[in-house]
Amino acid sequence: MNREEAKQRAIELVEKMTVEELAGQLKFDAPAIERLGIPEYNWWNEGLHGVARAGTATVFPQAIGMGATFDDELLKEVGDVVATEARAKYNVQSAEGDRDIYKGLTIWSPNVNLFRDPRWGRGHETYGEDPYLISRLGVNFIEGLQGDGEYLKTAACAKHFAVHSGPEALRHHFDAKATMKDMWETYLPQFEACVKEAKVESVMGAYNRTNGEVCCAHSYLMDEVLRGKWEFEGHFVSDCWAVRDFHENHKVTSRPEESVKLALEKGCDVNCGCTYQRILDAYEEGLIPIEHLKRSAVRLFTTRFLLGMFDKTEFDSIPYEKVECKEHLALASRAAKESLVLLKNDGILPLNKDKIKTIGVIGPNANSRASLIGNYHGTSSRYITVLEGIQDFVGDDVRVLYSEGCHLFGPKTEPLGKDYDRLAEARTVAKHSDVVILCLGLDESLEGEEGDTGNAYSSGDKNDLLLPPSQRVLLEEIAKTGVPFVVCEMAGSAMDLSFADEKANAVLQTWYPGARGGADVADILFGVTSPSGKLPVTFYYDLNGMPDFEDYSMKDRTYRFLEKKPLYPFGYGLTYGDTSVESASSEAGVSFNDAVKNGVKISAVVKNAGTCDTQEVLQAYVHVNGTGDEVLNTRLAFFKRITLKAGESQTVEFTLPSKSFATINDNGESGFTGNGANIYVGFGQPDERTEELTGKQAVCITI
Repeated sequence: MNREEAKQRAIELVEKMTVEELAGQLKFDAPAIERLGIPEYNWWNEGLHGVARAGTATVFPQAIGMGATFDDELLKEVGDVVATEARAKYNVQSAEGDRDIYKGLTIWSPNVNLFRDPRWGRGHETYGEDPYLISRLGVNFIEGLQGDGEYLKTAACAKHFAVHSGPEALRHHFDAKATMKDMWETYLPQFEACVKEAKVESVMGAYNRTNGEVCCAHSYLMDEVLRGKWEFEGHFVSDCWAVRDFHENHKVTSRPEESVKLALEKGCDVNCGCTYQRILDAYEEGLIPIEHLKRSAVRLFTTRFLLGMFDKTEFDSIPYEKVECKEHLALASRAAKESLVLLKNDGILPLNKDKIKTIGVIGPNANSRASLIGNYHGTSSRYITVLEGIQDFVGDDVRVLYSEGCHLFGPKTEPLGKDYDRLAEARTVAKHSDVVILCLGLDESLEGEEGDTGNAYSSGDKNDLLLPPSQRVLLEEIAKTGVPFVVCEMAGSAMDLSFADEKANAVLQTWYPGARGGADVADILFGVTSPSGKLPVTFYYDLNGMPDFEDYSMKDRTYRFLEKKPLYPFGYGLTYGDTSVESASSEAGVSFNDAVKNGVKISAVVKNAGTCDTQEVLQAYVHVNGTGDEVLNTRLAFFKRITLKAGESQTVEFTLPSKSFATINDNGESGFTGNGANIYVGFGQPDERTEELTGKQAVCITI
């Protein structure tokens, strides 16, 4: 069904509704209108990395882990699986009369905010710190969710529009101030791609204000940009209880009825929260015309018609057996393997179980389910922790010793015990082992969303990049034993791993690898699969020199603007192969003017000189010369996941489109203001630290 047909049907239906009925349909928990054959519908469903909060579902790696895959094709497949399971669950639940929250077809994902500051607790819901990476992954995820059939498979939602990345504690009254250059260079490109390329069906506003206006009733963002420049035709949803913040916290209105008026005037079509319960009051006061209610209702019912909710569709026959089926679990496993990033390896990995008698698995995240799943997750019928993954892999061939080592963040594991009550056991396990796998990090109780139902109120943003004190002590004690050890860092954000980098034999960043991700971690540790993930965020040494969290300028933030050397750079990740870009060249005689008109074709010769087959991520970065509008360093312009067998060379050809050479001026305008460009092709960023860590240099092409 095309949009025009769906819209016409929506108009005809909406015209039959009373004012009272219209008002009810703009709430997230829209009631039934039996006389018109409209069942109740709850707009709120989540699918960040699997259908969430609605019972059993395939639980993929957290979004930041999928960002580390640098695999846009994978994200489309994941989106399709999420949509398939959402449809399967919707089919049977609606047949049972269950139309509760989290059980509809409007999926409030993906989160395409930029991970601007490593302290932000919700950063692990995103795809990282680069607008281009986020846009490619976000577009493909949305295309997977929405499908390409006659009807929408599900309706995706790009959130949180637009300048939003903490602090969580201030979000209900905070004003994020961003220059027009930062807006169009950093905060808006991924949303633009989701709207214009992926045709995302809905957009969610943020809690905070941006440059003085509340994001769920923003003249510039919603009127001029979203509906104007981008010609967005879908529906707009508020973040949950964000409209209430208008009068309670932002103080841009004085009471709920005025907040309703402001939100509806600016085009906030459905309210996640309670404020739209006052629509009739506002209407009866004469604050809002009925046309505003009809406009929003038409947009919402256009989406429902596009989803085929009142028709028979090709998705009605998706059976419940598709939920957590074998094929979906295999895709989750593939995603987990591609997401793991090897940060250090002195040669200890991959482990050879035939040469090991005893493995010590130590740490608060070694046998933790919470450290597998991140937030906004579904429920798995089975979980495989790292400990269990290792035990399953080695079977009876190798003795596995285990110690929790310490509490995740507290001083002791037993309330009646003394502080560090598991430290002696951890030392004992280490001393009785040939090698130790030390599983440290966080979970959703330590980094997450302020006040979310899945988090305690103490959770949210990080104060610093350090591991909790209990884990720092454990790490130091294991290092003192002198036993070879591998750190598995299970967290959704950049941490200070400088001690681990110095003392550990290897460091593996696992993120939150999904419900059964422990098996995939084991496969990587023992060399069944070569690691191939790349960092979607910069890992800093510390916060020294980092601007205030509340400062939304990009100075000295993310790899594009970083003025100091990072611990581990964006785009970095080792493999078990020995990969390099041998050469790269553009078309003969191509000029910068040619590039801005038609783009540039690049040919790169890549090689794996090692003895292990591996996947890799070819990356191209651009820096435009001769203009003051370019970012400080370089910026990602292309990536492609490839497979290189041991000893293999291959040629990879790709095209950088003309927009790769555009820059943004202080007014937020895009243009071609340079007179040349450097194009860097490699398996990482063209920065000094990547070269130090890999011993390889990106190939530079100058046009």
